[in-house]
Amino acid sequence: MAVKEEISVLLIEDDPMVQEVNKEFIASVEGFKIIAAAGNGEDGITLAKKLKPNLVILDIFMPKKDGIQTLQQFRKQNLDSDVIVVSAAKDKETIKLMLQNGARDYIIKPFKLNRIQQALEKYRHYRESLKESGTLSQEQLDALIYAKQAKKEENVLPKGLNEFTLNEITAFMKQQSEPRSAEEVANSIGIARVTARRYLDYLEKSGAIRLDVQYGGVGRPVNRYVIVK
Repeated sequence: MAVKEEISVLLIEDDPMVQEVNKEFIASVEGFKIIAAAGNGEDGITLAKKLKPNLVILDIFMPKKDGIQTLQQFRKQNLDSDVIVVSAAKDKETIKLMLQNGARDYIIKPFKLNRIQQALEKYRHYRESLKESGTLSQEQLDALIYAKQAKKEENVLPKGLNEFTLNEITAFMKQQSEPRSAEEVANSIGIARVTARRYLDYLEKSGAIRLDVQYGGVGRPVNRYVIVK
């Protein structure tokens, strides 16, 4: 399997202590690397132009230029970086404005580690899904866009599984006319084989797919999975 890209991150946050906490949280998620940090919106815009990060983690309450003005400048200047907002601002007008200006996610301070992990994992899957040329089916696009945050099953997923990857694997399996092995699913989605097997085992237990053991020549039988129609 090809090595996954390293996603570069610019952190724009005026509180030095919060900067350090966010750095530790982001560094704990595999595949992300903080390349710079800025203490205000003006410096953040300058660094974004210079470094062209894949992702910007953006606060709102900052000196010189706040997060709203900063994100608006990103869009006016056609900066290609995606943005996730991490802020104490929780009024609906601010949240709506940031989302309208293209923020991919909005995390309200104080937050738990698993919430920012979820946002980063979702963002990584988004980038990987759109990295290759080609087309998407409606089901694949729905799995990419919708996290189904209100779905109750998200709260009962086994530890280590997340809703977004589950949706991607389910959408992939629905497109297959033949049973697929965990290795084939892993290569198609861009995850480790052992991870794919955990999701497939969960889907089998939930009744969404069924196991189809195939016997070949010499060697052990191969476990393959097929969607339940």
